[in-house]
Amino acid sequence: MKTSGRYPSRWSTDACSTGDRVAPPAGPNHWGVVFGTNDAAKGWEDLCTQAAANTRIAWQTMCTEPQPAVHTPRHHRLRGSLAHGSVRGVEALLPQWQYEVTGSGRIWYLVDDQRRRVIVMYAGTGHPKATD
Repeated sequence: MKTSGRYPSRWSTDACSTGDRVAPPAGPNHWGVVFGTNDAAKGWEDLCTQAAANTRIAWQTMCTEPQPAVHTPRHHRLRGSLAHGSVRGVEALLPQWQYEVTGSGRIWYLVDDQRRRVIVMYAGTGHPKATD
């Protein structure tokens, strides 16, 4: 339900526009997935255009198992200064993960256990600049 042109505050996203893709709601026992930045939303669209099937698998993984017990080269927790991140409205630092969608396409996201949501901070068809 929208209120004043915005989604409920628990999702902390901006209102969508006419023509935007409609995202399905989180299923039973699934995590909500939201964008943490406008750039991440734009990059997500680029990933969907370039690698739709892989991006869908990444989305399904973030919904069902955003913090897998077994890390893989394609899906793992970031290390060092990138291991944690912050987002407006959450006081604590959150663990940051990476999902490799294609050889160079990446999704970086924060995991908010308390609100059971995944916050996409970077999505794009190239390596994030922070790793250069």
